[in-house]
Amino acid sequence: MQREQVQNALAELIDEESGRPFLEAGLIRDVMVNESYVALTLLLHSEESGQEDNYRAKLKEILGKIGVPDVHVRFKVITKQEKDEIASGGGATTPKTARIPAAKQALAPIASPDSGVQFLAIASGKGGVGKSTVTVNLASALHRAGKRVGIIDADIYGFSIPRMLGIEEVRQTDKNNLVPIERYGMHIISTGFFVSEHNPVIWRGPMLGKMLNTFLNEVKWPELDYMIIDLPPGTGDVALDVNRRIPQCSEIIVTTPHATASGVATRAGAMAIQTEHRILGVVENMSYYEDELGKKHYLFGRSGGIQLAERLQTELLAQIPIDTLENEQEDPDFSTSIYKPDTKNGSIYSDLAQQVIKQLDA
Repeated sequence: MQREQVQNALAELIDEESGRPFLEAGLIRDVMVNESYVALTLLLHSEESGQEDNYRAKLKEILGKIGVPDVHVRFKVITKQEKDEIASGGGATTPKTARIPAAKQALAPIASPDSGVQFLAIASGKGGVGKSTVTVNLASALHRAGKRVGIIDADIYGFSIPRMLGIEEVRQTDKNNLVPIERYGMHIISTGFFVSEHNPVIWRGPMLGKMLNTFLNEVKWPELDYMIIDLPPGTGDVALDVNRRIPQCSEIIVTTPHATASGVATRAGAMAIQTEHRILGVVENMSYYEDELGKKHYLFGRSGGIQLAERLQTELLAQIPIDTLENEQEDPDFSTSIYKPDTKNGSIYSDLAQQVIKQLDA
């Protein structure tokens, strides 16, 4: 199923209030095209509450004409701000919310301070602390909060974002420019789109810098509010390049409660301080396991995150317990690596997203 076919078919669904197609008006979001189904979010006006079944049937009819066997529709009530933008002509709404890339979108220097994009790097001192898990769950929580989010998987040697989000496509291009792959409302680019998953990446400093430059300057990014960068662990070439190329980038340092992980993470935080990157705070992952009786078991020690925050003179933003992910493989809304908002960890990530928004949008 081609994305362009889906886009053309969706143009038949007209918003009665604005008189424009839902897609053009920015009322259709998060379009996910799969061989077996299409998933999307439809924004409804408050007075249309109760008409979800009608719209679902209409979308199935429209997409059924082009051979889509199944359609998953999520509904959300439009906010007053979004409604006002549409009423005024939708100048800011269409590119802001439409998730199918425009055919002639021009490249812009996304890393420029004038781009309006807030950059946030997720760093750690060592691997295995759940840095990528924090990346995808924070990005997902920001998306749920109404933000337009991109992810750069800058962990060149140990890329894991594609597998975590179930992305199997190869890289996409549009007029010789790279196009990020959209998944769960987020726009992602990764080294994993360029090399086989099981082949080692044997590059040295100059090649690493070239790849980061490609991600920043040769990718046709849509309009974004936040760009989350999943850094490789430690203080190597990629982290140095991010500090040099994106001086306005903020950072969150991820650790486990274990003293070794916390101690090593101090170096990553010290690097951010030396390069004048703003540290928003520390996230302590795998803080404890809570059994069925509510008793907490501290499997990796205690207080590592608190001690790290004190050493870096910042705050502990979240302590995330060990918990299971019970998402179904075919759930169109969530990856098997993303916690749903109604779970304990999902709620913690939602709170973390609000803290990030408060700090970055201040």
